[in-house]
This record gives sequence, C-alpha cells and structure tokens, in this order.
Amino acid sequence: MLTKNNFKEKRKICVSKFILFSFFIGCSFCISAQNNSEPIALTEEKDLEFQGHFFNAITQKSIGNYQKSIESLESCNQVLADNEAVFFEFSKNYFHLSNLLLAKNYIEKALRKDPDNIWMQKHLVKIHVKNLNFTDAIKIQQKLAVNNIKEKSYLVRLYLQNKNYKKASLLINEIEKRQSLSYVLKNIKSSLVKKNTKKSTKTNNSTKEASVTDLKEKFKTEKTYAILKKILILEKENTAALLKYSEEGITLFPAQPYVYLVKGTVLNSQKEYDKALTSLKNGIDFVIEEKMEVDFYKEMAKSYNGLGNLKEAKKVTDKWKKMK
Repeated sequence: MLTKNNFKEKRKICVSKFILFSFFIGCSFCISAQNNSEPIALTEEKDLEFQGHFFNAITQKSIGNYQKSIESLESCNQVLADNEAVFFEFSKNYFHLSNLLLAKNYIEKALRKDPDNIWMQKHLVKIHVKNLNFTDAIKIQQKLAVNNIKEKSYLVRLYLQNKNYKKASLLINEIEKRQSLSYVLKNIKSSLVKKNTKKSTKTNNSTKEASVTDLKEKFKTEKTYAILKKILILEKENTAALLKYSEEGITLFPAQPYVYLVKGTVLNSQKEYDKALTSLKNGIDFVIEEKMEVDFYKEMAKSYNGLGNLKEAKKVTDKWKKMK
C-alpha cells in the first residue's frame, strides 16, 4: 500500500529526475527557437507545457498509475513530437502493463534517436527476457558487458537461461581472472562443473539414512546445503516445515534453485499465487538441469492460472511442453 511518506519520497525522486530532464529539454527548445526564429514567449510557453505533462507522467508512473502516465505522455507528444525521452517513458509504462509489443516498439524508436543510450539498451534486454527471447537479450547484453563486470555477471545468467552452458563457463572463468567471484557466481560455477563431470557419486546405500529429527539437529550446527536438501525431500508432506526450511535455504544458499522451487510449490498449494510466482521467478535464473526447469515452468503456470493471467500461463506451459 502506498503510504503518505512513500508518496512524498517517490515525489522527491520524480522532482530530482525532472529537474535534470527539464534542463536538457529547455536547452532543446531554446535551440529550436533560434533555428526557427520563433518568439521566445511562445517557446517558453511550450517548454512549460511540455514540462508539466512530462512531470505528471513520471509522477503517475511512480505510483503505479501507468495508464494515466501514458495519457500525459501523449500530451507531451503533441507539444514536442518524436522525443526519445518520451518514447522511453512510453516503453516503461507499457512494460509495466505487460504490453510487451508496444514496449518494444517505443524503446526501438527511442534507440533509433539515441543508439548508445545504456539505460535504454538495458530496458530492451528486460523486454526480451520477459518475452523469453534470450537470444536477442544476449546480443544486447554482450555489448553492455564489454567493459563492465557487473553486466558480465548478468550475461552469465542469460547464457544459463538460454542453455549456453559452455559460454557461461567461459565467461565465469574470464571474470575470475580479473577479480574474485561473487558468492552467486561461485555456486553457478560449481553447478556447471558438476554438470560437465556428471558421474554422480551415489550415496552409500549401506549407510543408514538419518532420520528427519537427526538431520534437523545436525542442521542447527552444520549449515550445509546437502543436509538441507535431505530435510526438504524427507519432509515433502509437511508444508509448514517445507516453507520454513526453504525460506532459510534461500537466505543461506541463494544460488540453489531447488529451495526456490520448494517454496513456490508450497505457496501455490496454499493459493498464495503472487508470492509463489515471485519465488519461482527469483530461482529460475539459477537452474541448470532441464528437468528442474520444466518443474519451475509447471509451477509458474499454476501461479499465473491462480492469478487469472491465462496469457502468461499459456506462454510458460508452451515453454515446458517444447522442452519435453
């Protein structure tokens, strides 16, 4: 819920962004006035009108009124046509409304006018990812990652989502040569190594399986993922325990997709579809195995169906069916 303090804070952010934007727009109007010999008073009037509509568009977007923001941007467009900042804001609003076709059209218009704009390129990557178009997302992300380690890390995740495991491994090795790997990248590297050298070391069947109680006691002192996973498997009928230990698992082992899947599955069973979807979306980036990816998409389809978003449900259902 939007509180009074939150609104004030968002409004402050909008104002600061708007002041910067107004400076550049104001300059463009002055240049236009000089080139076209328009009266300065008329130029200032247009400038103020444009700024008013643009400020309102950003304010409305910041509080989630995306349709109203779009209406203000349409007014901006009537005052000053073909402005890349307006196109960018159109794209952001349509993205929030899940109208990915229009979001893509507007950001491409903006990029034609400002092709080197990093923020616009990053926004287009987000659109491609939401469309599950990882190939085009990767092409743009590769350019962004040329001299940026943080962007390289995100490129690794895109490679994983597109099943380019070899490229993901090579890029992780490249990052490691320059600096120490983050916790997440270390875990991804470990998972990839296990995948490539998969001669599963099966646990000794002669050794007795520890009881759930013993495992829980052991987990209090030995916070290892191996123990946690055994608890989650043995407690598959105990939803309260699954929710508790999966949440703890996400905190302790944020790059292990199984804990996100367990939490999402439990939340779906409790009809907490929105929370389930958040957990599943957060975890799917770390998935290596195709079978687990199918399980993620199946649960995401349940979440979308529960939320009444049949379009997205069909999209992810088609996705996992193609993988079978």
